[in-house]
Amino acid sequence: MTNTNPTSTDPNNGFCRTTKTFHSLRPPAPLPPPSHHLSITDYTLSLLQSNPTFSPNTDFLIDSTTNNRLSYSDFINQTHSLSSSLSSIFPSHVKKQVALILSPSSLHIPVIYFSLLSLNITVSPVNPISTESELTHLVKLSNPVIAFATSSVASKLHSSSFPLGIIIIDSPQFLSMLHNSKPSNNIIINRKVNQSDTAAILYSSGTTGRIKGVELTHRNFIAITANSQYNRFVKDNEHEPHPVSLFPLPLFHVFGFFMLIRATSLGETLILMERFDFNNMLKAVERYKVTYMPVSPPLVVAMAKSELVPKYDLSSLLLIGCGGAPLGKEVAKRFAVRFPHVEIVQCTQIGNATAVPPILMPQIGVVPTPIGIRGYGMTETGGGVTGMNSPAECEHYGSAGRLSSNVEAKIVDPETGEALSPMQQGELWLRGPMIMKGYVGDKEATAATMDTEGWLKTGDLCYFDSDGFLFIVDRLKELIKYKAYQVAPAELERYLQSIPDVVDAAVIPYPDEEAGQIPMAYVVSPYKKIRKVAFINSIPKTPAGKILRRELVKHALAGASSKL
Repeated sequence: MTNTNPTSTDPNNGFCRTTKTFHSLRPPAPLPPPSHHLSITDYTLSLLQSNPTFSPNTDFLIDSTTNNRLSYSDFINQTHSLSSSLSSIFPSHVKKQVALILSPSSLHIPVIYFSLLSLNITVSPVNPISTESELTHLVKLSNPVIAFATSSVASKLHSSSFPLGIIIIDSPQFLSMLHNSKPSNNIIINRKVNQSDTAAILYSSGTTGRIKGVELTHRNFIAITANSQYNRFVKDNEHEPHPVSLFPLPLFHVFGFFMLIRATSLGETLILMERFDFNNMLKAVERYKVTYMPVSPPLVVAMAKSELVPKYDLSSLLLIGCGGAPLGKEVAKRFAVRFPHVEIVQCTQIGNATAVPPILMPQIGVVPTPIGIRGYGMTETGGGVTGMNSPAECEHYGSAGRLSSNVEAKIVDPETGEALSPMQQGELWLRGPMIMKGYVGDKEATAATMDTEGWLKTGDLCYFDSDGFLFIVDRLKELIKYKAYQVAPAELERYLQSIPDVVDAAVIPYPDEEAGQIPMAYVVSPYKKIRKVAFINSIPKTPAGKILRRELVKHALAGASSKL
């Protein structure tokens, strides 16, 4: 981190005039010494077991489809048992071994993650609906030695690609590995894990280019977890219900991956959904008395407008964590009318929102009115790096919050490379202990994204205001070049989504002889137009809720759109 001169740093926004760097106004979150051998598994379980309110008999995981449950006690025992079973498969002297996981969300996945991480095996989870050609590409990127897959999708993998074979997660063999340890051997196998070792390879969505494998270290996840522990809302009501989180987002994505770690460290209960369905989500909230739910922006719009919502008792819900794009004020207000007791956290402290998805959420806090808490994070940051942590901060609608602990930022002119001051727009650069190691097997992409001083170039057009709040304008590569102007699709999308009869919308550039490009909107609703409109059944998105604009551009250029 850069040494700052207090006399040259503005206490209102953390901007250092000497270095042109923005610094966090949060108290620093304490981190273990970098030289200390520590896996994210050991760190997370130590936080869990030091929590005075933790009870081993508490439900940790519940499958919303089958209602099967796993208590914390069973989870820890199964993790220990699986670690013991796998230790004989993975030679301790072989470093940098990667395990591919191809499976829908289930009670087994967290056990697999924590077990492999404790053994210093890099976890590489992928989307179970990936095609064989996509999987071939991902396997080449991460070079895994073993795969864990369910029997329904294992046929998409070639066993010859994995030297240690494929373990079928729903087989008797695997189930025996979860329960075969004797009590005397029921301990995590001691393998030295350096915090700088790669913990996970998570894949970027590829919405602005080819898919890349993001290398995140144990230190990265420890830093984010520390932030979630030491920078969160303080509960004002000691009689609040036990936190129960619904997971409608996939565990193979950075959002779900880190939220799993965070929830474990805090002893929360997680409701897993193998496949997302809006109606089933509402049923699960009612059945399991869900208090918190991380979602993508379209779900907030649906919850504010859908006629299905009033059919269910959602009174247990206290907090919604939203990531994917800044939420419009009108949508937030409409949500607040229907859910006056629910906070909207988009996404949070330590921050999450996205330029890719969100991640960390604060501990549920008691707030007198619905608040839109926003934040920013991406796969390359392992989670969130900005957020809100007080009701006063939450009043800054449209903002992604302030920098989280241990994070530095710059706003850089993309043309000149000059670092800019507050209220000036430029590319957001980030630095801190949660920033990725790089893109696996892609030195060129790593060098283009990270400089020699450890700054991550996010590719997002942003600015900080005079109070240190971050505002995200749009992706630099997605700005529409209309005549001499640059138009941000996200701003038009937020406007369209604020219209009561519009369920969802996406805006793309469309070729125009006179203007160069014009904004074209895809609208889910028979409503009005901007310059060019196409009606569509649903907006194509990644599992994390990011709009796949390139798919819409292909659709538009193919002449399939309607011109109004």
